[in-house]
Amino acid sequence: MKARKMEQAVDSAPDSAGTASLESFQPRALSRDDGPLYRQLVTILREPIANGTLVPGTSLPREADIAEQFGVSLITVRQALRDLENDGLIKKRAAKPAVVSTPELPAKPSFAFRSFAQIAESTKDRVLTIHSYRKERSAAASAAFGLKPDETCHCLRATLHQKDVPACQTTFYFPPAIGARLKRTDFDDVVVFRAVQRHLGIQLSSARITVRADVADDVLAETLDYKVGGPILIMEMLYFSASGEPVELTINKNRADLFSLSYDAPNDMI
Repeated sequence: MKARKMEQAVDSAPDSAGTASLESFQPRALSRDDGPLYRQLVTILREPIANGTLVPGTSLPREADIAEQFGVSLITVRQALRDLENDGLIKKRAAKPAVVSTPELPAKPSFAFRSFAQIAESTKDRVLTIHSYRKERSAAASAAFGLKPDETCHCLRATLHQKDVPACQTTFYFPPAIGARLKRTDFDDVVVFRAVQRHLGIQLSSARITVRADVADDVLAETLDYKVGGPILIMEMLYFSASGEPVELTINKNRADLFSLSYDAPNDMI
């Protein structure tokens, strides 16, 4: 009996971090023209939590108040809150507003690629959603393949999802002679270079990897469900055949909150 009373007292204690005001979420009108309403609401509610404006322990406004403020239904609000809870950002409570929780740090695969096997391993449990396969012009691809500035090459555009989260915008370029031999249906493997080897019988021997930093513009932020100006880790991987000819140029634009870069530095001073 005493234990039951203690649990009840703890549950009814006031939130130490207070309650967030609706103004914390930059209220604005939502439109179905901009996509599912609950996804728009998720983005709005996530921002002050992700940037630290709302600290762990802060109570969110009541579901009814959120619905009224953004002109959406309670069903929409509850779906948005479920998504935030699944991301570990909030904790829903019975008969009380949800509370901001301390998010777990996501597992960040280390880009210390020393073999094709390690590159393939980094895509484990990920899903590649293909958007298009067509001829395009690209300055980066022209430089990599030795093409003329106005010459086109085949381009595969896709998004890599990590646990249903769009984590990486990825683009694959192929020299004209190789791209012409591939069809969209040939890309049946999340590891694209593995599909190319299998369908064309080309053996890859090496890859040149270049890493640089950037920030997400409006288009990339929308694609990756990320904040505008958020840090982006760009990896360019140029694959070569056994004869030394370039076969594929892959450009990955990764959300920096989901990926990291690390290398072992051997002590060669000894």
